[in-house]
Amino acid sequence: MSEPGHPRTLYDKIWDRHVVEARENGPSLLYIDRNIIHEGSFHAFADLKRRGLKPSRPDQTFGVPDHYVPTHGRRPEDAPTDEIARMIRMFDENMRWGNVPHFALTDRRQGIVHIIGPEQGITLPGLTIVCSDSHTSTQGALGAIAFGIGQSESAHVMATQTLWQVKPKTFRITVTGRRAPGVEAKDVILTIIRTIGAGGASGHAVEYAGELIRSLSVEERLTVCNMSIEAGARSGLIAPDDTTFAYLHGRPYAPAGAAWDAALRDWRALPSDEDARFDREITIDGSAIEPTVTWGTSPEDALPISGRVPDPAAIRDAQKRGTAERALEYMGLVPGTPLSEIAIDRVFIGSCTNGRIEDLRAAAAVLKGRTSAVPGIVVPGSGLVKRDAEAEGLDLIFKEAGLDWRDAGCSMCSAINGDTVGPGERCASTSNRNFVGRQGPRARTHLMSPAMAAAAAVTGRLTDVRRLVEA
Repeated sequence: MSEPGHPRTLYDKIWDRHVVEARENGPSLLYIDRNIIHEGSFHAFADLKRRGLKPSRPDQTFGVPDHYVPTHGRRPEDAPTDEIARMIRMFDENMRWGNVPHFALTDRRQGIVHIIGPEQGITLPGLTIVCSDSHTSTQGALGAIAFGIGQSESAHVMATQTLWQVKPKTFRITVTGRRAPGVEAKDVILTIIRTIGAGGASGHAVEYAGELIRSLSVEERLTVCNMSIEAGARSGLIAPDDTTFAYLHGRPYAPAGAAWDAALRDWRALPSDEDARFDREITIDGSAIEPTVTWGTSPEDALPISGRVPDPAAIRDAQKRGTAERALEYMGLVPGTPLSEIAIDRVFIGSCTNGRIEDLRAAAAVLKGRTSAVPGIVVPGSGLVKRDAEAEGLDLIFKEAGLDWRDAGCSMCSAINGDTVGPGERCASTSNRNFVGRQGPRARTHLMSPAMAAAAAVTGRLTDVRRLVEA
């Protein structure tokens, strides 16, 4: 715990109020406010049943199937395999057994775990939130401590509503200036990861700050915090402000009436104190950020679209040089090739990184009146996102462009649900990971923003979206 009376960071304030027991020079037992689970939770439920236990606070656990679910139907029978269909049915059974609030596959509110949390107001400032998925860091965008855990840890949380954790160090990343036209939140976080490296935030909780970060909408902040894990961070978070409060007001699980007023007073005291000290700090000039894409097999392998495929021979460090050589061999790229000349085979727009309504609007704005040169799928992050997109006519834009409009789910990001990229195919993807085989065996993934993915769809190659917008 931080010392009383000393200036504290946002992370310190949330951590301190959740410590149940602290061991000197060791882990602390934290109270956990929210445990969000998906259909992979059958391991945790099997553990509980074996021990003769049930969730101690089922009202603080929320379930939603997302990783394995089909995106072309809402029945277990629509799943690609009988095993996955059985997993979806088992999820429903476990939810009933544990009396856990949940959003079944047939529920219009169903969606990706990290999208439905904020969307429903389950995610609130000042909370501790866990989920058996590394991208739980997404939800820190609302001013919460959110991190991924394993299934045995999930069972521990359900049984005790607590979890032993070692407090990470703190790392403030300040992004100054204003975004240039065509630059989206995805470009911001890819630039951050490129700057500090895929392991640059290991052992730290990252707080994003600065003028550019404050200018982001909540949905854009969620994108930034989502990919904190890709820089090795334990979690990522952004101080709550009026933008946060406006987003949360009226959400189904958010406080209402007098409880809202009380919560608001508490939340306004959460931001880091002016003189709070961080274990590490860096500043990035946000005005210099350009539309960005990845070229290799790590999110840190990112460059402005105006760049060229790097030459490993120019890398002095032998280990990094070898990594770059292997990445280019896997990706089938030649050093010196302009990124804008790399042809793609398909497009994926969706995921917990970029499957929200603002993401779909950005993609649709580029695709409107145009035709996709390659096949692709657009997967909304939740049933409510799908509803809103269809009410705005975005689905028609995608369909008229030649893309497939799907139901909510993790889809081609996790590629364990029947949605995959074929061997050797190159995909312009709005997801968060591009490592070897992520989107399917021998699949080649280029990460980018929804607008950039839409631009790639129109031209059939990696493309600077600003050229299409200006046209």
